[in-house]
Amino acid sequence: MPNELIFFLMILVVLSMTLLVFRMGRSWLYMYIGVCIVLANIFVTKQFTLFGINATGGNITYGAIFLVTDLLCEHYGKEAGRKAVMLGFFAAIFYLITSQFILLLKPSEYDAVHNSMRSIFSFAPRIVFASLIAYLISQLHDIWAYHYIRRLTNSRMLWLRNNGSTWVSQLIDSLTFSLIAFVGVFPFNVVLQIILSTYLLKIIVAAIDTPFLYLSYRFLPDELKRS
Repeated sequence: MPNELIFFLMILVVLSMTLLVFRMGRSWLYMYIGVCIVLANIFVTKQFTLFGINATGGNITYGAIFLVTDLLCEHYGKEAGRKAVMLGFFAAIFYLITSQFILLLKPSEYDAVHNSMRSIFSFAPRIVFASLIAYLISQLHDIWAYHYIRRLTNSRMLWLRNNGSTWVSQLIDSLTFSLIAFVGVFPFNVVLQIILSTYLLKIIVAAIDTPFLYLSYRFLPDELKRS
């Protein structure tokens, strides 16, 4: 099965799961954003090729985080979105710290996974810092832009606030991460290629998630139906 087909199937599965989690209620979305940020940090270590460009495995689960914050902003308000961002930030830090403690434990003679875990959990400090800063800035911007566009359009054109806020925020994310992590490490033209390729994949995920935001009005949790 080609990578491109697997990529699109994974997008549909992850976004469908996001909608199912939304149906369970706000607290489930808070939990889900923590799961997605941890998985994105693990999946990003997977390297493969899509459409002839190099890619990493974290783009889809990371993209789902933007759908979660948009769902929260759309149905619960700006403060709910900001709370989710901070919960995701805490989950990322908790994951990074605890994974380093696991690596410090000396494996027994029967251990069979330590070397594999070291390959996944050994982070370069600069990349960790870049990831955390990019996440925080881009997510907070996404929430601000979503509500700004919503006010400008008088709550019309759901597709515009969803894509407009997410596409700009994903560009901020790609720029911030790549510039902090890679400038001085790779030639600048290589850094630009990384920015463009990662951004392209992110906006594909963002474009596909738009119908799921519309569908959310058919999957309202009971707590919203009662309000």
